[in-house]
Amino acid sequence: MRLRFVGSDSKDGNCPSVYETDRDTVVIQGWKVGTSDEAWGDARFLDPNETLVEIPRALLKHMPKE
Repeated sequence: MRLRFVGSDSKDGNCPSVYETDRDTVVIQGWKVGTSDEAWGDARFLDPNETLVEIPRALLKHMPKE
């Protein structure tokens, strides 16, 4: 898989960021949700190869329109 940078609101080049892939998917770079965070109890149907990543809502303006 390859990534193409789409956008970020970071002033210093750090995360969070949005990428498009060559597999017609989107990758989000953000903050790991801690293992003790209550969010894990709220998440649904997480497979072993999936995780939760937190991003600011303002970052979604960089998401592709399609």
